[in-house]
Amino acid sequence: MARQFYIYIMADGRNGTLYIGMTSDLVKRTYQHKTKPIEGHAEKYGISMLVYYEIHQTALAAISREKQLKRWNRQWKIKLIEKMNPYWNDLYEKISA
Repeated sequence: MARQFYIYIMADGRNGTLYIGMTSDLVKRTYQHKTKPIEGHAEKYGISMLVYYEIHQTALAAISREKQLKRWNRQWKIKLIEKMNPYWNDLYEKISA
């Protein structure tokens, strides 16, 4: 099976503080955000809900998309989240099942 890479957006709640990241293990990375073992932006702002993700086939594609999303204005990011997840549900249960 080919390796996959993920772009993800975490939030502290609906329309709250956002964090955009990239990983090759979405379940593990989301769990790390939830348990906050590493100090940083996500821990400081209580960001623990996975509200959006995309799958990419290469690390280069994922990194490129992550950089693109980080440059977007906040409204574009919110529209992107709500297109996939209109109720801002925590998607962790879905991906870890």
